[in-house]
Amino acid sequence: EQLLRLQAGVMRQVLKDLWETRTDNPFPGLTTHAYLWTPAQTLFYSPATDAEFDELSDLGGVSHHYLSHRDEAGPMLKSIAQQFGSSLHAPLAELDDIAKHQRVDVPLGSRHIDTNGIEVIPTPGHTPGSTCYLVPGAEGRYLFTGDTVIRTPRGNWWAGYLEGMSDRHTLAESLRLLSTLSPDVVVSSAFQGDTAVHRIEPGQWQDHVAQALDGLFSATRNVRGS
Repeated sequence: EQLLRLQAGVMRQVLKDLWETRTDNPFPGLTTHAYLWTPAQTLFYSPATDAEFDELSDLGGVSHHYLSHRDEAGPMLKSIAQQFGSSLHAPLAELDDIAKHQRVDVPLGSRHIDTNGIEVIPTPGHTPGSTCYLVPGAEGRYLFTGDTVIRTPRGNWWAGYLEGMSDRHTLAESLRLLSTLSPDVVVSSAFQGDTAVHRIEPGQWQDHVAQALDGLFSATRNVRGS
């Protein structure tokens, strides 16, 4: 019965150990998914509804829930915690905004590898608490970037800078930090095009980040006068 529900459901297996929820549109022009990493029953980002709770249960449930930044917070945080008894991991710098919806069990404020084997990498700039996660997956290293860097439908890489909310120089430093990593798969929160899951060819990640950095300064040069 569980297998039949998964086959008939809307969750999609995108990697051997990673499942993707339905496409959500929490705001006009914004498209997102959440992702369940099954070895640690860990949910990254957040779905917009409880429509896939049965499928998540069939896959083993949710033990840990990680947010990349405050924009992923909402009423579903409490619903997920109540349904699955999961622990919420979220950026310390945005604790007040997130805790309005659900108590944060594990505040994240420094770079480290946690008990789930996940490397927590603070990458402020898109928002003050933006955080990325590097996961030891079955198909290599999965880098969950939140909205810090995403890929456009044309294949270009774009830094998540929003005028009036983001800090350009802090974001640039975070991108430089990300360029020191060697991910095999990159998974953003918000995305454009058909998918947020992108395999990275060997040796290409640094070029992708450099492209995002170039675009960041080009897009903001006139606004900032630099």
